Amino acid sequence: MTAGFDTWDYIVFIAYAILILGVGLWVSRDKKGHQKNAEDYFLASKSLPWWAIGASLIAANISAEQFIGMSGSGFALGLAIASYEWMAALTLIIVGKYFLPIFIEKGLYTIPEFVEKRFSTNLKTILAVFWLALYVFVNLASVLYLGGLAIETIMGIDMMYAIIGLALFAAAYSLYGGLSAVAWTDVIQVVFLVLGGLVTTYLALNTVSGGEGVIAGFAQVWEAAPDKFHMILDEANDNYVNLPGIWVLVGGLWVANLYYWGFNQYIIQRTLAAKSLKEAQKGILLAAFLKLIIPLVVVVPGIAAYVMVNDPEIMANLGASGMLNVPSAEQADKAYPWLLQFLPTGLKGIAFAALAAAIVSSLASMLNSTSTIFTMDIYKQYFNKNANDKKTVNVGRISAAVALIIAVIVAPLLGGIDQAFQFIQEYTGIVSPGILAVFMLGLFWRKTTNNAAIWGALLSIPIALALKFLPISIFEPWMHQMGITTLLTMFVIVVLSNLQNKGADDEKGIVFTKDLFKTSPLFNIGAFAIMIILTVLYALFW
Repeated sequence: MTAGFDTWDYIVFIAYAILILGVGLWVSRDKKGHQKNAEDYFLASKSLPWWAIGASLIAANISAEQFIGMSGSGFALGLAIASYEWMAALTLIIVGKYFLPIFIEKGLYTIPEFVEKRFSTNLKTILAVFWLALYVFVNLASVLYLGGLAIETIMGIDMMYAIIGLALFAAAYSLYGGLSAVAWTDVIQVVFLVLGGLVTTYLALNTVSGGEGVIAGFAQVWEAAPDKFHMILDEANDNYVNLPGIWVLVGGLWVANLYYWGFNQYIIQRTLAAKSLKEAQKGILLAAFLKLIIPLVVVVPGIAAYVMVNDPEIMANLGASGMLNVPSAEQADKAYPWLLQFLPTGLKGIAFAALAAAIVSSLASMLNSTSTIFTMDIYKQYFNKNANDKKTVNVGRISAAVALIIAVIVAPLLGGIDQAFQFIQEYTGIVSPGILAVFMLGLFWRKTTNNAAIWGALLSIPIALALKFLPISIFEPWMHQMGITTLLTMFVIVVLSNLQNKGADDEKGIVFTKDLFKTSPLFNIGAFAIMIILTVLYALFW
């Protein structure tokens, strides 16, 4: 089954591809007489304005995981999955106010570089290897797999060819141009992403209402599936194990959010490339506002698909009852690709371009950050400390290419995973608690020692695995495992630090100045507005 692409759909999609490649290669060109250096390649010459940072943060974040995986979760469990998006808005405010000032003041290229300045080269290397493995085998591979699945479902192209095509598309401009090419094309990608997603949402809701419009469609969806509109799941809900009620708001999801938005190289890298701290904070604010509308783009279509599939009258009107690839409880991740086939000619091309934009922009971001960590934290540390600009940039390109090849080989092996968004969160959650504990104590507790941080990082994984496989019901929701692992890891670090330093401050502890966390009136007003909106949303959909 293909989505029934017509000539105009292909024209729209090809025009999008040419635009992205053209802009990416144009901004990547070497200026006359200037050899691209590490700051140019990895930090876009530290020249990004706030609107490019905000757009790039969202484009890097929203990928096939969200369009395919989160729509699948919307189909399977409903609006509750939107907590990832709405809580991310609040997390971004925290990152902008309390983390960014320290990172930018230290002039970082990479997050592991902060670990070296605060702790040691040994711990930096341990975490750099953690991240490289996570990016290649979980993030890159899963985005390629989900992207391949979408293209196979929509266009009938064999998944392996689809995966290779996506990889080549992302590589075409990101390997040559570095972060500058990634960030500036992200500005275009996010327009396609949001508008294309909203078009799909509009048409899905309009279809449910039989052409009566979005408001009528939303009301009908709410009436047909009221259980899909609860943000806080009851323990009796089959999906409680993935989203454990009120603990989503006060428990383990904070671990996932703070780790992802605060200490994840491929996210934080575009803020490190800002013209200034204030510019970075304005970019963070824009991204936080965009996160509030993302559930409209990725979750609501999944819920609408659930209502459509379970309403024989709607299916009959669509002539969809005999179609292949109809989503089901066992194959929820087919919800978004299935919806695309009902879009009119031309709009299919826009919606598919939105999906491709989400996939390719995330791939490009991950590739750039993987190469940044390998080049700056591994290659320059252990292989060639005095590498010149040309050599550094070339190693960055080669390492990104190698990472991409490995991910292409691994991606098809992820076949058979349903609700892939949840899978990615769960397995990232084995590594993230230890990293979060090290960073939080390293940033805000001056007594934290290097040896304690190393032991904490290393012990966090066996702790996480033990909690995962212990047959105790309280540990069954993996968010609980993340929260408890983080607390236990912090406990280990605090005890060992006190034993080593006898309660004294560590010599590398961060000293806060009076104005370090001072933010502009614009940032404060924006942050307050976001908190009010979030309060209203949770009160409405409790």
